[in-house]
Amino acid sequence: MKEAVIFGAGNIGRGFIGQLYSESGYQVTFVDVDQPLLDAINARGEYTIRLVTNDKSEEVRVGPVRALHAGNADEVAALVSRAEIGATAVGANVLKFVAPNLAKGIARRAAEGNTSPLHLVICENLKGAAAIVRGMVKELLPAEAQEFMQANIGFVDTVIARMVPPPTPEMRAQDPSLIVVEPYKRLPVDRKGFIGEPPAIVGMTPYAPFSFFTERKLYIHNAGHAVLAYLGYRRGHEYGYEALADEDIYFQVRGAMEESALTLARKYRPPQGQLLANIDDLLHRFENRALGDTILRLGRDPIRKLGRTDRLVGAALNALAEGVAPVNIVAGIAAALKFNHPDDPLAAELQARLHGYGLARTLSEVCELPPAEPLFEMVKAAYREIGD
Repeated sequence: MKEAVIFGAGNIGRGFIGQLYSESGYQVTFVDVDQPLLDAINARGEYTIRLVTNDKSEEVRVGPVRALHAGNADEVAALVSRAEIGATAVGANVLKFVAPNLAKGIARRAAEGNTSPLHLVICENLKGAAAIVRGMVKELLPAEAQEFMQANIGFVDTVIARMVPPPTPEMRAQDPSLIVVEPYKRLPVDRKGFIGEPPAIVGMTPYAPFSFFTERKLYIHNAGHAVLAYLGYRRGHEYGYEALADEDIYFQVRGAMEESALTLARKYRPPQGQLLANIDDLLHRFENRALGDTILRLGRDPIRKLGRTDRLVGAALNALAEGVAPVNIVAGIAAALKFNHPDDPLAAELQARLHGYGLARTLSEVCELPPAEPLFEMVKAAYREIGD
C-alpha cells in the first residue's frame, strides 16, 4: 500500500486526517509519544471514530493503521524516507520536536535518491504554518539536502474545520484510541504548497489563492466560537450549545460572524451567498450537543485569542480596513477581557495584568493596539459598558 505518516495521533491527527488518508487507500502510521495510545492502535491495527450529531451516532473503523513512538528516530526517518504523504497535527509548541525527525527522514530520502514527491499537510493553528515548518526543517539539513527538499518536499497549509473535543477520562479508560467527532469532512488546502499535482485525498480540495480560506476559518469560525464562549461565560453557561440557545447571545454571535462575512465579501468577492451559507452551517454545527464542547475549551487562553492577528482583534481590524463596523466583534473582545474562568490559569494571568497595569497598557501589550488606533477607543468603550 501507499504509505502516509502523521505526526500527532491526537484530536486532529487521529480524529480527522487519519480517517481521510486511510479512506484514500494509504497505510497510515502515527508518530506520537502517548504510549498507551500507541499500544492500543498497534494492538488492533485500527481505531474507532464515533461520528455524532444531535440526531444520531455512527462508529467508523479506521485502518489499517500503526503507530511509532517519536523517540524511535531511525524508524521514523525510514518511514519519512518512503512515505508519499504526511501531516503534522501536534500543536504549534511541539513542532520544534517534530522538525528533527522530519529532517532526518528527508536527509535519508535524499541519500536514497527517492525523488518522488512527499506532501506534508501542516495542520497547526498557526498563521503561515507551512512556511514555519519548512524553515525549521531547513535549518537542520545540510546544503545538498536543502536543495533536495526544495525540489521534492511540499509543505502545505490547510485550515481544520472539523470539531473534535478532547476525549474524556472515561473514554480513555474504555479505549485510548476512541475519539468522538462531528461528521464534517472537508479539508481545503493551499494549492501552491504541493510539488506537482496534489494527490487525490478524500475530502481534500486544493485552492489558490488560499488566504480567503484562512481568513474565513479564523475570522468567522474561530471568531464565532470565541464570541460564543466569552458571552456565554458572562451569562453562566457551561456548554457552547447552551449559550447558543440563549437568544441574546445567538444574535450577537451571528452578528459578529456576519460582520466578518461582509468584510471578506468586500475583500475577496466570493460567489454570492457562499459566506452566509457558511455561517448557517457553522451555527448548526455549534448546536451539536453530542460533542459536549465546553465554554472553557472554546474560551481558554484569552491572551492568545486576543492577539492582534488572531480571531477577535484581527477580525475587527480586518473589518475596519474594509469599512465594516465590527460592533459585535468588539463586544466579544470586551467580554474576552472579562473572561476569568477558574480552571484557566491564562485567564487569571490576563485579569492580573488588567488589575496591575490597567486597560490601556493591557490593550497595548496583549492586543498590540496603540491608543492612536480607532479600535482602541471602541474596545475601551465596550469594556466600560459591559461592567463587572
